[in-house]
Amino acid sequence: MSETRFLITSALPYASGVTHLGNVVGSTLPADIYARYCRLRGRDTLYVCGSDEHGVAITIAAEKEGLLPQELVDRYHHANENALRKIGIAFDIFGRTTNPLHAATAREFFNVWLQSGCLIEKEEDQFFDEKASMFLPDRYVEGTCPNCGFDKARGDQCDNCGSYYNQLDLKNPHSVITGASPVVRKTKHWYFRLGLFQEWVEQYIEGHADTWKDNVLQQSRSWLKQGLSDRAATRDLQWGIPVPVEGTEGKVLYVWFEAVLGYISATKQWAMERGAPDAWKKWWCDSGTQYTAFLGKDNIVFHSIIFPILLHTRVADNYILPSNIPANEFLNLEGDKFSKSRNWAIDVVQYLNDFNEPHHTDVLRYVLTMNMPENRDSDFTWKDFQARSNNELGAILGNFVNRVAQFLQKNFNSAVPTIMKSGNAGIEEFALTAATKEGLESAAQHLDAFRFRDAATEAMNVARAANKYFNDKAPWKTIKSNSDDCAQTLYNCVQTIHTLSVVFAPFIPNACASMQRMFGLPITTGEPLQLETGIDVWMQAALGAVPSGSVLIETPILFSRIEDEVIDVQLKKLGVKDSSHASEGRIVAPVASDDDNLISIEEFARVKLKTVIITSAERVPKSDKLVRLQVDAGGESRQIVAGLAKHYRPEDLIGKTVVIVANLKPARLMGLESQGMVLAATNSEGVLVLVTPESKEIGPGAIVK
Repeated sequence: MSETRFLITSALPYASGVTHLGNVVGSTLPADIYARYCRLRGRDTLYVCGSDEHGVAITIAAEKEGLLPQELVDRYHHANENALRKIGIAFDIFGRTTNPLHAATAREFFNVWLQSGCLIEKEEDQFFDEKASMFLPDRYVEGTCPNCGFDKARGDQCDNCGSYYNQLDLKNPHSVITGASPVVRKTKHWYFRLGLFQEWVEQYIEGHADTWKDNVLQQSRSWLKQGLSDRAATRDLQWGIPVPVEGTEGKVLYVWFEAVLGYISATKQWAMERGAPDAWKKWWCDSGTQYTAFLGKDNIVFHSIIFPILLHTRVADNYILPSNIPANEFLNLEGDKFSKSRNWAIDVVQYLNDFNEPHHTDVLRYVLTMNMPENRDSDFTWKDFQARSNNELGAILGNFVNRVAQFLQKNFNSAVPTIMKSGNAGIEEFALTAATKEGLESAAQHLDAFRFRDAATEAMNVARAANKYFNDKAPWKTIKSNSDDCAQTLYNCVQTIHTLSVVFAPFIPNACASMQRMFGLPITTGEPLQLETGIDVWMQAALGAVPSGSVLIETPILFSRIEDEVIDVQLKKLGVKDSSHASEGRIVAPVASDDDNLISIEEFARVKLKTVIITSAERVPKSDKLVRLQVDAGGESRQIVAGLAKHYRPEDLIGKTVVIVANLKPARLMGLESQGMVLAATNSEGVLVLVTPESKEIGPGAIVK
């Protein structure tokens, strides 16, 4: 047992909305799996996370919801923490960057940078919205990407090609606030001189070339190849941590620099809550700490380059650096990217509302683990969710536990049988013991290498071996012909249930706690403060832990069957008809045509036409063409901005049933998001007429085909 401490962080989720399954599988779930495993190995472990609550993404979301930024982050900080804990994410501390302790930590770092010459003050050109009378931070500007031509690129980054650039390089820019074309004005900011650390960070990254994932190495090397340049550490914004320099009103620390410091400030909060304010230092300022940072691929460079540089500026304080950054790729949903604006997402709160039994959190965790995008993008599908729940968790693990419990109740008065201690165990017993021990060892090797899918597969292989053992030993026969052999079989099976409850604990903790409660065992699923440091519960699970004579307290059904009807409900929420047509919900590549004027039926099938009822309509200010519509799409409300103002009065549109393109990418018109397109036709006189169903019996949500 090493004396090394294990510090684990997962990327701070934005408190601008409810976290979805893509966020969970990217950072919080793998971090929790690893933290639980470390605790089960007896390692001194601390798992830190929290909410990222500053930045323009927060102010934009607050404006959309008609809230103040603080009101918004208060809502989603608590909602996300509660939801994540309900799916078993066992943080030691879930902090927040609006904590005054975090602000003090960020200011402390800023002052060190200022005094050490890491910051340089520059006057720069920046977009200014004259209508809104404000400088425009990057996410308040949209336009055409200078690299790939994507016409909805943000002011600092293109979501289509992933490139970063100065906002002034954006083509055809417009303000997200007013829709106006911005002007360029001068403003002063402090820039962090990243280039000073180019050689140092190159050596740091190459020093981990043998242990880091290829995606982390390649993305980091690509950034370094371009050369590190000065990067703005402050910005013009009211929401954030004020720059700790006199005469800088209206300027805050750039969220890219202060958010990562949230790991440190959260650890300080954890220490204070335990009455030991200086305890955080042993985690961040002691070489005995091994630090692993879990995150998605969109956060790699901030943790492999920027955060290490920031920590390195405090070299006199001995701040430690990440020893590994096992970044995951992206999780898709039914073959397409997660997108809340297109209703193509599953958030954690939604899942918990629809699947509210304790075992459902385990099903989600297991399915996400088995589809974890460790090396390439992967896919979550509802049919796979159903199949893995029924055919693996239920039919393999749950089936074994239930068979053993039922047999004990019926034939041994619910008590673990007493066995002979002489060496009369048969080859099957040795095979089962070997399978459990090898399963624990192999799963441990995979977990230490951050191969979580392989580790979960090894755990399930132990359950498969247990089922085979039960079948091969046929205790329903030996209960009549050889009672001692039958007792040995059931004794071994009970011990294997305990082994399974440990090897599966990082993945499905609720079910594992149920298995341990069956025989009144202490609950050991890797929760914080649950286990004593220094005791390797993991490898001890290969030994018998359930004494003879222990009484079966309960007989849980670990996993109930998930029926087709349940899956159909989820698919319909995504706009998919039923589970037999699940692929209809996916965005597929267009089929090439020999004639540019002709398309195939498959290509047309990509367009989803749906009837909606217009529930409200109003003119868009400062536009003589646009009308802002709210429509009922059959249980779903959408906002659509349509060019109907010259042809229809808003009051005449209310109550009309019309047809829309339902799966069109959202667009912004005059600063308003439009979530679809209303279909209309122009007659010979140039009059625009809406396309409406002939039958008045057609309600909202009907599919047009």
